[in-house]
Amino acid sequence: MSGRQDRPRFRGTGLGPVTARQRFERCPFCALECHDCSRAVFLVGFMASGKSSVGRELAERLGWDFLDLGERIEVREQKTIPEIFRERGEAGFRLAEANALRDLMAESLRADSVVALGGVAFVQEDNREMLRQWPSVFLETSASELWQRSLADEIERPLRGNAEEFARLSAERLPFYRKATVTIVTSGKDLATICNEIECTLQGWRKAEAAGSTQVPPTQGRTGESK
Repeated sequence: MSGRQDRPRFRGTGLGPVTARQRFERCPFCALECHDCSRAVFLVGFMASGKSSVGRELAERLGWDFLDLGERIEVREQKTIPEIFRERGEAGFRLAEANALRDLMAESLRADSVVALGGVAFVQEDNREMLRQWPSVFLETSASELWQRSLADEIERPLRGNAEEFARLSAERLPFYRKATVTIVTSGKDLATICNEIECTLQGWRKAEAAGSTQVPPTQGRTGESK
């Protein structure tokens, strides 16, 4: 047989190869038997933090689907994100983002999905509430490194501004990002290392959650404030 359902799953987790036949027998981030766990993880962070790059790599490693909320917004609105900002302002974009996220949760999100959120989405309380039942991962990097990345990637970012404005906005959003389930520091790490840390940290978080605690080893990651 061939097809996506027969690909090895959960590489790097220490759980061994798992196929579609076993998808409802194990949770992807724990060694516990689990029949009703939603298999989805949301990546959050400031602009240029690598959510899409990490998300694609993580999805490939797990054999999951990858969804990019920014792309969903553009398809839904039939406009690019910079166009939405120019025509509707930041408030109009946030509304479009919330609507796209709501549609994704209701219609498009299926088991086995890695989702990259935009830099604004997790800041909004209503959005965080929608995501509460799934694990979220904050990809943390210094504002100075993010600034340099944003200059190098040549992507039009409506809220980037100058270096000072960029750092201020990053600092304002940081407390909200840290409400994610876990935080992974990404500076100086390649995609494989980051993804392995995400898998191992969420595995530990799931086990701790099942045991009645959300504490995970600090060498793997930090738990969020809201979980």
